[in-house]
Amino acid sequence: MQELKREILANHPVEIEIIKLDLAAKGAAQKLFDQLHPKPIDILINNAGFGVYGNFLKQDLQRQRDMLALNMITLTELSHLFGGEMAKRGNGYILQVSSLAGYQAMPNYAAYSAAKSYVLLLGEALHHELKPKGVTCTVLSPGITATEFFKASGQTPSKNNRKIMMSSSDVVQIGLDALRAGKQSVVPGFVNKVMCLATRFVSRRVTARVSYQLMKNR
Repeated sequence: MQELKREILANHPVEIEIIKLDLAAKGAAQKLFDQLHPKPIDILINNAGFGVYGNFLKQDLQRQRDMLALNMITLTELSHLFGGEMAKRGNGYILQVSSLAGYQAMPNYAAYSAAKSYVLLLGEALHHELKPKGVTCTVLSPGITATEFFKASGQTPSKNNRKIMMSSSDVVQIGLDALRAGKQSVVPGFVNKVMCLATRFVSRRVTARVSYQLMKNR
């Protein structure tokens, strides 16, 4: 984070404050909010999260609990706390980072895909609730992206995974453009859009089987 801070400051005249905090811990959202208050937060990007790969019954239960707490509970609390302040001011932006996995059941990512489905539906609902209050809430649902996700989840990306992998910078730009445009939801990348569209016309049983084959460790 310090290296990234130096890189940004070398190119942009901005102020950066780094806060070290385990967002998966109980009460972390309130602690972050209290630490930043009363500074006006104009944009909240709920990007923190991770996945746990593998057979559901063989995964470490505490690791699953931490993942669910971070991906859903903390995200909800941050949206409530900072979204409430934005609504009082009459302006603000919230970008909820879901996943293409949120559109379908994914064996070997069972709990993760379920959590991202929660983020997707929550964000799309908040888009309509917060819009009259001057707050824009947009959901970004990336597919496979070049980040540390695979390393953290324990999955080895296959050749197929690498073929459709998008750069993180492209995904970020698409997400921010959609947020500025006031969109409800966006899926970045042509291949990801096609895969998302396919879930509307193919049964959930078939999409689950296909995703199981695509996301196997090779």
